[in-house]
Amino acid sequence: MMVQDLSIHAMTALGDPNVYGSALSWRRNCKYFKQTSLTQLTSRQCFWHQCMRSFSLTSQPCRSKRGSFKIRAGWLFKGGGQESGGRIERSENANNDILIFFFQLDLATRVQYALNIEQYEIAQELRMKLTEVEAEIIKQQESKKGLTSKSEVQDKGLNIIRLRADLQKAIESENYALAAQLRDEISKLETESLAASAKVLAYESAEYSFRLGQKVRHKIFGYIGVVCGMDPVCCESSSWMEIAQVEKLSRGSNQPFYQVLVDVRTDPDLLVAYVAEENLLAPEEPDTERFDHPYSSFLFYGVDSAGDFIPIKQLREKYNRPRHEIPFDPQDDEQQGDD
Repeated sequence: MMVQDLSIHAMTALGDPNVYGSALSWRRNCKYFKQTSLTQLTSRQCFWHQCMRSFSLTSQPCRSKRGSFKIRAGWLFKGGGQESGGRIERSENANNDILIFFFQLDLATRVQYALNIEQYEIAQELRMKLTEVEAEIIKQQESKKGLTSKSEVQDKGLNIIRLRADLQKAIESENYALAAQLRDEISKLETESLAASAKVLAYESAEYSFRLGQKVRHKIFGYIGVVCGMDPVCCESSSWMEIAQVEKLSRGSNQPFYQVLVDVRTDPDLLVAYVAEENLLAPEEPDTERFDHPYSSFLFYGVDSAGDFIPIKQLREKYNRPRHEIPFDPQDDEQQGDD
């Protein structure tokens, strides 16, 4: 899940055009940010403003310099119609996760830029926002990785011990109705404890068939995508899993799931899919064909000679993945020498 109520008063109150590249215009009682003219923006700044235009207000803007605004990330591309084909695997949670990651990168860049131009008060405000975002990201990662589940397992274990003692007392006092109720509670807690333990073990011993930046093909829907994130088990909601028909997968939800960028020329409404490992294939031959996606510019450095994308250092650190090195082929060196 993304940061649900992320305050951006620092961005509205400190809208110095020298730092942000433009001024944000506000209109009282409006629902969405108003698009403003942009000056001297890099491609990354342009993307940031495109993201900002997709954020909707959850509270009314005010004229106070310290006015606090709440935002929620939304889709950059809106589409209608019934969901079909690959769209059943579209994940708003994955999309939000990527946008918050970009928000973190962008804030860090703006902090450094503010320091470079000696705007220390602005840098301090931005650093405070960055700290909030990083704390929320760490919280989300801990929850995903099962660190919260460890404490849950311990708590459930203590509750089971207590309930078993109560069960024994109920049996000794011949209160069989209470004993049956306690037995059901114990059974439920044991099931939940096993599920939490499995989640912890899955993250501790996770093995992935695909890597960050790798181009993949969907087995069923046939589209080409690029891996930009991964979980050892499905971390989506039960409603999403029902729509995506996860229960019909041969390996179910207890297998790696990948955040996959989908070429916008294939389907501009899909954007980010959350795909089970068993539904992905690595291309048999290097795929150097064009791939268009608005997120590729900040998630990857570029493309290697095999056609795969090179993830930025921060993305590799986020998922604790090693740097991928393309094996050296002596024949390529000989061909270059002949040329």
